[in-house]
Amino acid sequence: MSGHSKWATIKHKKGALDAKRGKIFTRLIKEITIAAKQGGGDPDGNPRLRGAIAAAKAENMPAENIKRAIQRGTGELEGVSYEEITYEGYGPGGVALIVDVLTDNKNRAVSEIRHAFSKNGGNLGESNSVSWMFTKKGVITIAKSAASEDKLTEIVLEAGAEDLSDEGETWEVLCDPKDFEAVTEALKAAKITPEHAEVTKIASTYTKLEGSQANAMVRLLETIEDLDDTQNVYSNFDFDEASMSAASH
Repeated sequence: MSGHSKWATIKHKKGALDAKRGKIFTRLIKEITIAAKQGGGDPDGNPRLRGAIAAAKAENMPAENIKRAIQRGTGELEGVSYEEITYEGYGPGGVALIVDVLTDNKNRAVSEIRHAFSKNGGNLGESNSVSWMFTKKGVITIAKSAASEDKLTEIVLEAGAEDLSDEGETWEVLCDPKDFEAVTEALKAAKITPEHAEVTKIASTYTKLEGSQANAMVRLLETIEDLDDTQNVYSNFDFDEASMSAASH
């Protein structure tokens, strides 16, 4: 089980994905708004907007919310002006971290991110210091009870997925971001509801931490993810079962 999957599992077990549903919607709305602002309101001619809408639908966001977010981006409705910034840095034990921010106040965002890093044993790095380690992928998690491996393999590979792996309690499907919508739609057509679906960044190698370093890393990730301006957090953090069990409580 990869570090990415373990972290997603921990968040799920802690109920963070459900408790923070409002926050998930806020992040998706911001992404739709900026995608529409940069590339126009027609998803057919705007791949980023198409991906953002697919992610919002995967989280069952109402169509009206999606429409309003697009209209704020195109200027049909009044909205906040966001700036996109990406920060790179290192956590405890040299773990690589990328933080995507969408903010209406750049000074506030950088001071909050810097404070989160320094308070939890990390430090900000230069641009491109760690991003070379990561590749953008669509990741879809499906409960084992939802489908057999054979059935799932047939559905997702036909829709363009690259890989299906056994992650313990769940199946994990990886795909190219451009095929994310096709794969999630194929699952929906087969009446299979993913536990989680997102376009994220997956690390090529992982750094394993144990004990106090693993705990410090979990605190750092949670602190960054709790910031209002944080859009996405990616890391190559991996940890053992004991640390995973401790972090889940």
